[in-house]
Amino acid sequence: MPALCRDCLSEVTDARRCPECGSLRIVRHDELFDLSIAHMDCDAFYASVEKRDNPELADKPVIIGGGRRGVVSTACYVARIRGVRSAMPMFQATKLCPDAVIVKPRMSVYVETSRQIRALMDELTPSVEPLSLDEAFMDLTGTAKLHGAPPAVMLARLVKRMKEEIGVTGSIGLSHNKFLAKVASDLDKPQGFAVIGKAETDAFLRDKPVRMIWGVGPAAQEGLERAGIHTFSDLLRWDQQELTERFGSMGYRLWHLARGQDRRKVSARQPVKSISKETTFFEDTSSIELLDGHMWRLSEQVADRAKAKGKAGRVVTLKLKRANFSLISRRISLRDATQMADTIYQTARGLLDQVGDQGPYRLIGVGISDIVDESAADLSADLLDPQAAKRRKAERATDAIRKRFGSDAIQKGRAIRK
Repeated sequence: MPALCRDCLSEVTDARRCPECGSLRIVRHDELFDLSIAHMDCDAFYASVEKRDNPELADKPVIIGGGRRGVVSTACYVARIRGVRSAMPMFQATKLCPDAVIVKPRMSVYVETSRQIRALMDELTPSVEPLSLDEAFMDLTGTAKLHGAPPAVMLARLVKRMKEEIGVTGSIGLSHNKFLAKVASDLDKPQGFAVIGKAETDAFLRDKPVRMIWGVGPAAQEGLERAGIHTFSDLLRWDQQELTERFGSMGYRLWHLARGQDRRKVSARQPVKSISKETTFFEDTSSIELLDGHMWRLSEQVADRAKAKGKAGRVVTLKLKRANFSLISRRISLRDATQMADTIYQTARGLLDQVGDQGPYRLIGVGISDIVDESAADLSADLLDPQAAKRRKAERATDAIRKRFGSDAIQKGRAIRK
């Protein structure tokens, strides 16, 4: 069986340890050197960057997020072991992990680190499709002759260079299509390298829960469970027409994914139509303070993805789902396209104020659309909001100060509320 040492990149035979360097970090798979579609996902990216820049945090539980009325953006693996999760209210996270170090996000640092990682990926292949600052698909088909090594070796070299040159770690999923590559990257975190081959696809998927499918959130999962669909085996019992009639376009997609089929290409040039993020609450809520905290975190994440793709949006959308599953959607066109978290948040907050008290809500989402290149973003002054330009300037200045002097050097009032 082909095997590769992930530390020294030597091919290994049947030895448990690498005969060259003694490492136990060996990945083995029958199709290891035949597959070329990969997904790279950084490990707790924001927290990893903070630990890189502040070695005193290395062994401590770290939570990236706002004040007690805010929500968790991300948490390191030490905090995750205690039960802390993204989108969790800060008061709940600090109750689960009272000794956690709370760090305010430094978006400019994360963006710059992401660009460094992207540069390393671009050296491997022109087919890099970023999903956000910390993850991307890659198609390394036909690159073996160029690099003198199969894709698996180059991917192991990529995460090795990320750790040594940039100071952050990542996990690799390698397979024969995008769906399975993304599934694989979650199998062995952190610092993992997992492979799903063609021959094993059916057997691998059969007993897996449908929530493993990217894009099947809590609401979709509830709908599937009401239809008796919990695992991929359950999906296989439905024919394509029945699934499509019951679930629309999602049903058609699920029929193919249940069989491990995904014809989507990895494309760096794929047009971006919209960028959005949403979260489903642990409990339905009408609390404006809690909604506000989630809206700020989602706005940061939308800005994060926009900056990673070099894009901006002219339209901001707010999405709310009530406890009875009815949907409220509001959108507004901006004078200028934006990729700034503050502008997205301020606009979304205005839309929330227009909606008024129609809760309780089980989900909130924020997004931008009418996408343009970032060179056309945040250019002119807003006569209706003369402070907007100052806030944009302050956001960039704040990021620069935090980058130089640390995350606590300057904070937003929203972040320090108790």
